[in-house]
Amino acid sequence: MDKVVQEATMDPPAENSSHSPFSHFETCQPSFPAVFLLITAYAIVTLVGLLGNLCLIVIIGKQKESQNVTNILIANLSVSDILISVMCIPFTAAYTLMDYWVFGEAMCKMNNFVQSMSVTVSTFSLVLIAIERYQLIVNPRGWKPKISHAFWGIVFIWAFSIIISTPFFIFHQIADHPLSNHSDIYMNKVVCIEMWPSIEERRGYTTTMLVCQYFFPLGFIFICYLKIFVCLQKRYGKVDNIKENENRLNESKRINAMLISIVVTFGACWLPLNVFNVMFDWNYEALISCHHNVIFILCHLVAMISTCVNPFFYGFLNKNFQKDLVILFHNFRCFESQELYENIALSTVNTDVSKVSMKLNNMPANI
Repeated sequence: MDKVVQEATMDPPAENSSHSPFSHFETCQPSFPAVFLLITAYAIVTLVGLLGNLCLIVIIGKQKESQNVTNILIANLSVSDILISVMCIPFTAAYTLMDYWVFGEAMCKMNNFVQSMSVTVSTFSLVLIAIERYQLIVNPRGWKPKISHAFWGIVFIWAFSIIISTPFFIFHQIADHPLSNHSDIYMNKVVCIEMWPSIEERRGYTTTMLVCQYFFPLGFIFICYLKIFVCLQKRYGKVDNIKENENRLNESKRINAMLISIVVTFGACWLPLNVFNVMFDWNYEALISCHHNVIFILCHLVAMISTCVNPFFYGFLNKNFQKDLVILFHNFRCFESQELYENIALSTVNTDVSKVSMKLNNMPANI
């Protein structure tokens, strides 16, 4: 799931470029309008993902009443989305459109490593949220996750994500041999590719990651929310006419519907890229087409839309978040106005003159 298939531009799946399936590929150059639309789409996704998640983190951090287990995990999910927006989206888009790598070996390793790590953090954050909701609704008298447990869970999933993503850092390198058989426009150019000891090891690792990052977490989450749904339906059938209980149940349903929407959209966004990766690993002949770059970049763009899911469902469809967002922007504007006022005061009067004395000096003489 995490595998950035930039090697689909024309680089080898293994150590020897002579055995590369992409030595038979011919890259179609997209038209200028298509390139413009793709760049615009990537720019919008990057800005929305970056600014939306930053606002979400700031609001959760400032509002004491919103600092519960679910919201802390949501903030952690936003952190991973910000990393993808900053470290992955711009470089992957540029690389795929240019067909060669210009960002150096360090960024080649970091780009793939960070995306793998961030996606793992995102999926397992959703797993922890599902566990918290399950305990809260299905097993209310049992163990209840606390804020301290949420932080320990975050530490664990980050450590786990770093460990299982390390092979991407180790085996990604820049090389020039995949471009040696192509036109002169690629002279002295390099690509960022996976250089595994064997095809079997690469396939085994990427298949394991697909199961660990996609199928297992989403399957586990599906089971949790299915049990939550059944439990809420039973309670709704037994609820009496007390309005307070009914309102509490409706609020719980609303929150769960929001969280389920985040999970479903996240899984749907990453599905096309996962299908592309599986085909690349096991049946690359199906990708031998000059349009493989376009197919990949569309799949990748859909996957990157997942970075906008969190602030959209959790934030912009939440009235409380909308109010907090307005307050945040208002406070920011007030802060800018205050800073401007203080700067003008310090630049036009002596530092020992107070604002009060300034106001008195500016008062009309007839008062």
